[in-house]
Amino acid sequence: MIAPGESNYGIVIAGHGSRDPEGVCQFEELVEKVKEGQGSRPVTYGFLEFATPTIDEAIRSNLEHGVDDVVVVPAMLLGAAHAKNDIPVEVLNIQKELPKARLHYATPLQLHPSILKLCREKMIHAEARSPKTMSREDTCLVVVGRGTTDPDANSEVFKLSRLLQEGLGFGGVSVCFSGTAKPLVADGLKQAARLGFPRLLVFPFFLFTGVLMNRIYAAADDSQLMFPEIEILKADHLGADSRIGDVVFERAREAIEGKAAMNCSQCKYRTQIIGYEREVGKPQMAHHFHVRALNRRSSDESTSTAVQPESEAFTKNEAGHAIESESFERIRKARSWADFSESNRPVLQRLVHTTGDLGVADEIYISPGAVEAGVSALKRRSVVVTDVTMVQSGIRRALISHHGIKTECFVHDEETHIMAEAQGLTRSAAGIRRAWQQFGNEVVL
Repeated sequence: MIAPGESNYGIVIAGHGSRDPEGVCQFEELVEKVKEGQGSRPVTYGFLEFATPTIDEAIRSNLEHGVDDVVVVPAMLLGAAHAKNDIPVEVLNIQKELPKARLHYATPLQLHPSILKLCREKMIHAEARSPKTMSREDTCLVVVGRGTTDPDANSEVFKLSRLLQEGLGFGGVSVCFSGTAKPLVADGLKQAARLGFPRLLVFPFFLFTGVLMNRIYAAADDSQLMFPEIEILKADHLGADSRIGDVVFERAREAIEGKAAMNCSQCKYRTQIIGYEREVGKPQMAHHFHVRALNRRSSDESTSTAVQPESEAFTKNEAGHAIESESFERIRKARSWADFSESNRPVLQRLVHTTGDLGVADEIYISPGAVEAGVSALKRRSVVVTDVTMVQSGIRRALISHHGIKTECFVHDEETHIMAEAQGLTRSAAGIRRAWQQFGNEVVL
């Protein structure tokens, strides 16, 4: 039973989802841990992608229990894009659909003291599995974070590493990431191995197992073969521990009491953090709506919200613009296109449409395989980089949004101006160089 005088609210535990069934099972185990201490309070859960139910379904299910309020708790260790953008967008959209519902949003789990204690426990167990007895002064702790595009979240991993090193007395500490941020695990382990410690203790700061956890352990095994003179221990991830469940409930209670707090002073969406100045005030946008739509489609093939196949969606988009469709039909009939490959024709016809010049197709040289390579890169959601904003503005926004592709143009950034002046470059060239520094060659130019 809910304690007398306590607010009648339900809890929705929101996760990202995993392609690994074991990771989903561990998430569900955590949900059960939360339920154990809640009595009659409804506790439901949902995922952004890769698993069901979805977050909007979890909220609806919770409201069906007749609660006054629903708190959505992101079951995530740190506040990055999923906790700051993707899940809030889900909550805001369901709030629009159900305006009478009172929805609240909690903070991520963060570096709660109970989580730090659980980290310590995992490391002690890893040490205990070794046949060797070794001083922690001779051990370098390697903390592996998820890695995000949010510098604040990444910096929290460094803060965690320092707390663990000083609290547990490790001789050294190193940080690496499973993806997005650098150094990646393999490089981080090489760097740590060169520090001269006879033992490395690899600690993945993850809640649940999954594809990334397997990659981390594989990288540790590869490093063990590469550096046989060093003992490399692998600690477990945090898992569905009851203490994590307690933190989830604590975050839910804080949200109901209006005490939920984020580190807004270092949030790239609120403060001009160097290198991320353009992120300030950025609208909250998610890229997981296809999951909601596909899930509804599986239960009702006739629903209008189902996401269509990409080619069908593109065709409908074209058909919705009668004038444009007629223009392309005229372009196709205005000249022979037999000399151009089937893959190149749409690109050249688009250029004719843009310039109004049928002869432009004869002036353009497209390298063999270039269109196929570009399409492949876009399917991988590679970033589209332009050297001027006019080109960026000319890219059809609806199509880019539909496919979840990001565009970047650095020409007007403060750092680009500084680089151009310092290196004697044009701003366009400096902008492209900055894009290369940030994304490497895996871009569409």
